[in-house]
Parts: sequence; structure tokens; C-alpha cells
Amino acid sequence: MTDTTAATWLTQEAYDRLTAELDRLKGEGRAEITARIAAARDEGDLKENGGYHAAREEQAKQEARIRELEAKLRNVQIGTPPDDGVVEPGMVVTAVVAGDEMVFLLGSREIAGTAEIDVFSPTSPLGAAINGTKVGDTTSYTAPNGKEIPVQIVGAKPFDA
Repeated sequence: MTDTTAATWLTQEAYDRLTAELDRLKGEGRAEITARIAAARDEGDLKENGGYHAAREEQAKQEARIRELEAKLRNVQIGTPPDDGVVEPGMVVTAVVAGDEMVFLLGSREIAGTAEIDVFSPTSPLGAAINGTKVGDTTSYTAPNGKEIPVQIVGAKPFDA
């Protein structure tokens, strides 16, 4: 089976942070949950053991996060895209959206916590509509409320963390 998902663009800082989180979850995180489940199991009847059920639920959330991080990091692009005016992940986009000028980064939502700029995912309605367009292009996307929103690309420059 061929992986047809687009690469996730990340800054080096975001990549390092996610890799460290994955390592922690797979190592000490799993060990902590396993110990908590064992301690709760030792308390007796599992049917009415709130601590056991809470630990199992936390384990399931942790394993889901591990799978999410592994998937993101499996197909990742780190670095700066070319400064060619084409809107793509890793670009700071200046666009007139429904008459208002916006400046944002087209990239993974994982960057949002470390960047001082709004981040739109390439899979969001706006991100998908502008991905691949060029400076000067006009396009539109359908908002969640069903309204067609016009977008004009004014600028696209590589993100400099």
C-alpha cells in the first residue's frame, strides 16, 4: 500500500518537541500508566474501581496520542520551502479573505503553540483552497455555514522561525 498522505510540514523546533513527546510517552509515560493500573488492580474488585478505570482510560488516550505522533512524524517535511510565491505548507500567507487582510502560516497545527502567528492547516477549508495558488490568484472556499468566501493571495513568503 502506498502512502498518499501529504507530508506534514514542521519547523525544526516543532519536530524536536514532538519527537521528545513521543519518546517520553513511549518510555516513562507507558511505565507510569502500567504502574498505576497495577496499583489500582491490587485494590480489589475491578467493576467498581474508579482508579483502575481512570488509569485504563488515560492509557487509551496516551496510546492514541502515540499513534497520532508516529503518523505525523512518519511523513514529515522539515525546512523552508522555496521562495517562489507559491502557497504551500511552510509559507506565511498574506491574503484578503472576505474583504479582510489576514497574515497566517500554512502548516501543521502542532506549530501553533510555538509560533507567534496564526496557523491554518493545509487540510482546513481555507488551507485546502489556497494550497498551490500563487501571489495574485483569487479563489474561494465554502465556510462551515455554507457561505462561499472569496480569497485573494497578496503574498507568500517562507516561514522563518
